[in-house]
Amino acid sequence: MVIPSQTTYKVAILDLYEGQANQGMRCIREILAEWGSKNNIQIHLDEFNVREHLAVPSLDYDLFISSGGPGSPLDTIDTEWEAAYFSWLTQLEQWNNSTNCFPKKHAFFICHSFQLLCRHYEVGNVCKRNSTSFGVFPVHMMEDGHHELVFNGLRDPFYCVDSRDYQVIEPNHEKIRELGGSILAIEKNRPHVPFERAIMAVRFNDYFMGTQFHPEADANGMAMYLQREDKKNVVIEAHGLAKWESMVEQLLDPGKIMWTYNHILPNFLHQATKELVTQ
Repeated sequence: MVIPSQTTYKVAILDLYEGQANQGMRCIREILAEWGSKNNIQIHLDEFNVREHLAVPSLDYDLFISSGGPGSPLDTIDTEWEAAYFSWLTQLEQWNNSTNCFPKKHAFFICHSFQLLCRHYEVGNVCKRNSTSFGVFPVHMMEDGHHELVFNGLRDPFYCVDSRDYQVIEPNHEKIRELGGSILAIEKNRPHVPFERAIMAVRFNDYFMGTQFHPEADANGMAMYLQREDKKNVVIEAHGLAKWESMVEQLLDPGKIMWTYNHILPNFLHQATKELVTQ
């Protein structure tokens, strides 16, 4: 892997958690810190509370990560924070599409952010699931996923942490082609249920990529979190003891969630920062 020569990068995290307690922001921060330390790169990090404060980053940042978040990706249409969010997205698109603006800037969209982009770009049907998806699940690569640089080093299938009540199904292949994008991965096959498999990862264009799962999930940290008595009781009450036991066991398997954690976002950071020094 080519390590970029620049030694400082400005990174913006768009926080969509609306002030709710979560593990996602901690995990993103830790991945950035670990990657910077490993590659002798200083990360200048700023966070923007989009939903509570209508805060969005300027284009002065080198790259962007947009987080997961609570609630429906359908019920916030025409809200002030969504208007601010998509205004930022449009500006970033215009920068990347301009022949006069360099370097190009990459952005990664996680779970709730991914669903918002799928709705915005009309790449599929964003809808409520029949039941909550919660746990550790296999993700299967599509053909384009095998050629995706951000997926370098992943197995097929690889494993993800999934926690969502909504999904993106019924892909609009014409729209995806118009964007210059591709479907990279879909959820596990469930032949015993009559439901279409959800889209789990999309490259929207050369600079925007997203996943419906949580690639930032830190297996060890999450396992410890789930073993806290209060969190254990919440999960068991909602999903049953067997689900809790299975999730903790799979989180501690080094070939599953830790493997995903160590590849997807670090690969994205390599790709995004390489872009900055090859113009």
